[in-house]
Amino acid sequence: MKYLALALLFCALASLSDAQCQAKALQPGMTRCQDDSDLTWHPVGSSWRNSKCLDCTCTECCSAFSTPTRFPSDCVSVFDSATCEFIVHKKNDPTQLCPIYGAVGK
Repeated sequence: MKYLALALLFCALASLSDAQCQAKALQPGMTRCQDDSDLTWHPVGSSWRNSKCLDCTCTECCSAFSTPTRFPSDCVSVFDSATCEFIVHKKNDPTQLCPIYGAVGK
């Protein structure tokens, strides 16, 4: 039983350690790779941001933003897909930004 609990703990820690990135295999001799989301082609060694707000290379894609987790209760978090970031503002006044006390990712 103790080994099962230890195995579950290690699995949980491994999934939290780099949850914002996805590794991709690069085959020997490849000169180009394809973005899995946009299906666009890119030269090996290049980097790009795709339409899902992922910063990619031919070997990995990582989230380009962090997600706010702690902010005042009278505020709301809204994702701006044009800038790939969350904006936290007052619920009743979108022009008044709120402080962010905690976030995950990036």
